[in-house]
Amino acid sequence: MGYVTNFPGGIFATPSIGSGTGDIFTGLGSSVFFVDGDKGNDGNEGKSPDNAKLTIQSAVTAAALSNVEYGGGSTVYIKAKAITDYTGDPTSYAETVIIPFTGGERMRLIGASNGRTQGGLPQIKIGAGSTAMLTIRAPGCLIQNIGFNGGSSTGGGILLDDDYTTKSAFGTTIDSCHFKNCKGSTATNAATGGAIMWTALGNAWQVSITNNRFYKNVGDVVLKGNSTSEPQDVLIENNIFGGPAASVDCNLYLPGGMNGVIIRNNEFTATPAIGSGTNALYMDLTGCIGMLVGNSFATSTALTFGASGTGAKVPTTVFMPKNYRETTTGVSSEIFRT
Repeated sequence: MGYVTNFPGGIFATPSIGSGTGDIFTGLGSSVFFVDGDKGNDGNEGKSPDNAKLTIQSAVTAAALSNVEYGGGSTVYIKAKAITDYTGDPTSYAETVIIPFTGGERMRLIGASNGRTQGGLPQIKIGAGSTAMLTIRAPGCLIQNIGFNGGSSTGGGILLDDDYTTKSAFGTTIDSCHFKNCKGSTATNAATGGAIMWTALGNAWQVSITNNRFYKNVGDVVLKGNSTSEPQDVLIENNIFGGPAASVDCNLYLPGGMNGVIIRNNEFTATPAIGSGTNALYMDLTGCIGMLVGNSFATSTALTFGASGTGAKVPTTVFMPKNYRETTTGVSSEIFRT
């Protein structure tokens, strides 16, 4: 069937892609599963591309059972479906996916990527409903190279569902994904949901959100609350946060607070200004402790950044060196707390 020198996502090996693919990972305590939304079958074992699962959830369920046996770390590779739409929307996996606590620890969901674009990644789009497209209830998971399109649904993209009792999503990494049209129950208020979300309980510490593209989401990263615990050690780095302005209410909606949040080297491409929007801010960091450093903001207007800023609410507990915007004369200017 041929050989590869490495799988996407940093798994370096030289397996023969065939029915025994998963066996080479047994010594590492993991197995590999494949999803092909065109030619797969959920009755298949899913252990090779030729014997792939049809749906992501079927592969995740099989991977969780494998994790229980081998101790965690299974990988699910997802193939993009064949595109049949000439208007610019990929053929999607129309399903909601849950990574369960039992057997879900350190699971990897990795799309076969042709680039971080809506057409270059396998896409999940449910089309209707109020459930998140992907719910994570297990620790240490990696989500990479997957598109999430929330068009016509209100459950948002990825939900970090952590209650400190039966569900735990700490240590999640979300990398090189594409998010579009994600929103919550109120289509003009980021507080109700968006592309990546914590529940009202908070929790889910040690999360990394890196190298993603956000476009037309009412909220991009949303903290709905922290009634059980304040998320800590959260990294938001090297992302492109979306416009157009008329589609976005708040890129980073994190009021109530995170402790140790680092927001670094991101690009904010438009000042949020959705019609009838509640926030109309790049970010609300009220209650947060951390750093806002090295970010670029697409505005020539002298919006303020401070505890009650017109561009971003940034308390004095969040330090903000080396952030930039364009001035009315076209010169790059550092943003200072005002």
